Amino acid sequence: MADITADSTTETIVEDAGRVAREPRATGYTHDIIVAGASTGGVEALSLLVRGLPADLDAAVFVVLHLSPQSPSHLPEILSRRGPLPASHPRDGEAIQRGHIYVAPPDRHLLIEAGRVRVVYGPKENRFRPAVDALFRSAALAYGARVAGVVLTGALDDGAAGLWAIKQWGGIAVVQDPREAMFAGMPESALEYVAVDYCVSVEEMGPLLGRLAREPAPGANPVARAARTHEAAVYLSSMTGGKMTGGKMTGAERSMEKRSMETESEIAAIRNATQSTQGGTLSGYVCPECNGPLWELRDGMLVRFRCRVGHAFSRDSMLASQADALDETLWTAYETLCESALLAERFAAESRDHGRPHVAERLEERARAQRRRAERLRGVIGDGDDTVPLDGAAGQEQAEAAQP
Repeated sequence: MADITADSTTETIVEDAGRVAREPRATGYTHDIIVAGASTGGVEALSLLVRGLPADLDAAVFVVLHLSPQSPSHLPEILSRRGPLPASHPRDGEAIQRGHIYVAPPDRHLLIEAGRVRVVYGPKENRFRPAVDALFRSAALAYGARVAGVVLTGALDDGAAGLWAIKQWGGIAVVQDPREAMFAGMPESALEYVAVDYCVSVEEMGPLLGRLAREPAPGANPVARAARTHEAAVYLSSMTGGKMTGGKMTGAERSMEKRSMETESEIAAIRNATQSTQGGTLSGYVCPECNGPLWELRDGMLVRFRCRVGHAFSRDSMLASQADALDETLWTAYETLCESALLAERFAAESRDHGRPHVAERLEERARAQRRRAERLRGVIGDGDDTVPLDGAAGQEQAEAAQP
């Protein structure tokens, strides 16, 4: 299948290895960049999706599935077996080809530049690497109206901000019907914040995407182009350490990118702790990953946070991170109280052995008090909200890989 590059219907021309991100015109291209993201329940959903894709799909497909960073991924072989298209973990810098499925490897972001794939160890987004938002924003930046974004089953709300960026750049938004999703959080968040074009069952998605890959995509109009956010312009630079391989822009875009890269460099080097990041406002909260300050960002009505290092959090992932931190703190306090009681009991016993009953009584009372506190705290921990397992796709993928 042919490589996907910025073609002759766009503003600039492709130059050998330096494939340039360019603004498409109104005709001559289709939705030939398909990006899909899923979390818990995603292996089954992705398997159904690829099964419905045509064997002659004139588009490239990019997939992010939330997985444990320590587990090897069998998703490419699963998808290759379930559908007509080959799937693989790409190499960093690999040329994009139509009719191929590119799957994010564990603990690496999958990003897109014009004509090539990036596989990078960037800061986590929404507590994950790879992250759906990371893939979606990079696709919107590189291909604009040619992108079709797909949000599938999963807890919380990864993918909503990225799908919003795709729509801002003139792309198509497709969401799994939450009523059939194993976990409805991601589809529901996308529907809440994004003007979705299609909300369909997974079985309908394959034929739908095949049709979109054949139909001409409308050009990116001036309104959509003006709506491109500051973060979209800096996103790929921050994720790849400033090493973008494409690069011809208009003067205004180049100026904005330069300012953005300078800001990112200041942030990464922590040389200007008071400088806000990516047009956001200082939130007063700290990053759950690195304890640095967080800036609040808005994509329409969607609120997000990002720190100087680049860790990013949606509303739900921020709340989930704080819940994890609170849980860890409570268990640490419980263990400390239990240990304090044991230590007091030990010293009480030694005091009695040495004929010091009054000291022993004080220590025994201290041990009883610590155990009472520990029991009350244990009750608080037991009353905590149940959390949705976000890494459930890892176990599902292992089971699916073993099936013929």
